[in-house]
Amino acid sequence: MKIVESIHEMRDIAERTRIDGKIIGFVPTMGCLHEGHLSLMRKAREEVDLLIISIFVNPAQFAQGEDYDRYPRDLDEDIRKASEIGADIIFYPGKEKIYPDNYHTVVIVEKITNKLCGVSRPSFFRGVATVVTKLFNIVRPHKAYFGEKDYQQLVVIRKMVKDLNMDIKIIGIPIIRESNGLAMSSRNLYLTDRERASALSLSRSLNRAKEMVDSGERAAERIISEMKSIIESGRFTEIDYIAVCDPEEFEDVDKIKERVLIALAVRIGKTRLIDNCIVEVK
Repeated sequence: MKIVESIHEMRDIAERTRIDGKIIGFVPTMGCLHEGHLSLMRKAREEVDLLIISIFVNPAQFAQGEDYDRYPRDLDEDIRKASEIGADIIFYPGKEKIYPDNYHTVVIVEKITNKLCGVSRPSFFRGVATVVTKLFNIVRPHKAYFGEKDYQQLVVIRKMVKDLNMDIKIIGIPIIRESNGLAMSSRNLYLTDRERASALSLSRSLNRAKEMVDSGERAAERIISEMKSIIESGRFTEIDYIAVCDPEEFEDVDKIKERVLIALAVRIGKTRLIDNCIVEVK
């Protein structure tokens, strides 16, 4: 496995790989790799000739006062895990290479970024779309892999790729959970033992929502009320949002008639966690 820090070198490798007729797979990450990331890499390893992952903590998606400076970083451990999976390249650019002096260009996906996480984090998806566009232009993948835990992000990236005519297949991979149901996230490392116990209310509330729909409940308001009660029964919890919505445009749904996204964001102490599930009427 090779670590590449130079944009020029990464482009040269991608160009030669494409000339040779080989398929490039790409998993963009911010590092601190966990089983969720590794599931993306395993899927990519099955499908592509050259597997590239990036490790870049993107400052553009952190608002002032968020956790950019303390975001978990462990390059040595990331290298070990990526090597065990069989990644070919870790693209590891410095901040000054991705955002040089006098950088002024951003990528904005409208409408669908104004819902859910976009309400409390209005600059987040602009930062994500910008850095992913840059990484796509450098790595030039045929396929890119994203986790469904960040469901809104996945939809935003798919929309961006379609709207900008990028010739890249975006592949979503199901949420990987800990044995207790907690969705895997690098930010789980922030949680104390007591906060971790409270964080289990997120997956419990989603499981309850699915049970209600399966039992015939169709009123989003009653489902959200039940989920809110479960989450607020735990300590350290502060709800950002709970939504029952269309899974493509994220418009709220009053009555569940078909496939919907149930999504939430909750602060556990100082740590903001997200989770979701797709529910279909049987």
